[in-house]
Amino acid sequence: MTTFNTISVIGLGYIGLPTATAFASAGCRVLGVDINAETVHTINQGKIHIIELDLEQAVQQAVAKGLLFASVSVQPADAFLIAVPTPFQHHYQPDLSYIEAAAQAIAPHLQAGNLVILESTSPVGTTEKLEQWLKQRRPDLTFPTEMGNASDIRMAYCPERVLPGKVMIELFQNDRVIGGLSEKCAQQAVELYQLFVKGECIQTHARTAEMCKLTENSFRDVNIAFANELSMICDKLQISVWELIALANRHPRVNILQPGAGVGGHCIAVDPWFIVSQAPEQARLIRTAREVNDSKPHWVIDKVKTALADCVTVKNCAPNQVNIACLGLAFKPDIDDLRESPAVEITQHIANWHAGKVLAVEPNISALPAQLADKVELVSFEQALKQADILVLLVDHQSFKAVSAEVISQHWLVDSRGVWIK
Repeated sequence: MTTFNTISVIGLGYIGLPTATAFASAGCRVLGVDINAETVHTINQGKIHIIELDLEQAVQQAVAKGLLFASVSVQPADAFLIAVPTPFQHHYQPDLSYIEAAAQAIAPHLQAGNLVILESTSPVGTTEKLEQWLKQRRPDLTFPTEMGNASDIRMAYCPERVLPGKVMIELFQNDRVIGGLSEKCAQQAVELYQLFVKGECIQTHARTAEMCKLTENSFRDVNIAFANELSMICDKLQISVWELIALANRHPRVNILQPGAGVGGHCIAVDPWFIVSQAPEQARLIRTAREVNDSKPHWVIDKVKTALADCVTVKNCAPNQVNIACLGLAFKPDIDDLRESPAVEITQHIANWHAGKVLAVEPNISALPAQLADKVELVSFEQALKQADILVLLVDHQSFKAVSAEVISQHWLVDSRGVWIK
């Protein structure tokens, strides 16, 4: 049984910080590393820079006990977990520069017996690339692709599979797929995660684990695309998609998801492109699903333009006299994460072409992102209901759903989530 006295987590974002906190809750000494000095300072005060249920209390306790410490620089550890972003570049090609930078940062501190785990969602073969980057910088150490179970450094891939808003539950309870570059690598990684994971830790090869993560999110994307495409078809045929889905889901083997304004976040909106980039000729359905979901925001924008034209005609006013309120900016309900958010994209497009005032309501943030800051006014839900001529419901936050349709006085309503229009 391997002893992990000190664990280093590289990247203290939506996955890295909860993971670091989970290990600290198991009694491990955890050093979290992030390039953002403000993030480091916030965590060392026992506070958090993101919104996640039950996370702040856990961080506060871990810091108070001296088990969690954040830094901008890497220090020696028994295990290194890399949880940095993996966005895509132009033409949907994966950007692995953050992982390479993490490799460069931890390489000088590696010692024989260390375990390196990649958690970042990545294209198939990335763990092997990480191994090569480390090997180039540390030729004095041996790695598993060459030496197998006898290597100095153990390496594995273990993707997160948690739901934002429930991370501090699912991080502990969900099963984990752990892929090693050798059998010994996988076994040692399983020992590490079993320090706090109550679900089953299943061993496989790193490539299979990488593909498993991409497959899970692509499966979700394809199913959401079906719902989004159905919503556009129903609109053309003058059928309520919400009623239709409710009826169709009464079939014992049908479970259609709910349509929305698009797909966002750093997983479902990004990961399928990693498969497409590596197998473009075979990934036809996965590509089409991505294209359908990427097109949905533009469909919503067209609905807003139609509502504006009708509003101007009925009220006999100029377009710049019409106020439009966009409700919700996060990529999903009841979180503060705006990454790849279709709601942000839609709000930005509206602000770019609408001559009148554009309001935004996002109860989970205190300031607008840079691309909206100069063109959009962040207001409360109550202010939006008073000032707006047109409401555009983009995210079904609980605070929006708590208001009944009878309270909404606006004649022009674009409801992408079926909160007030069924």
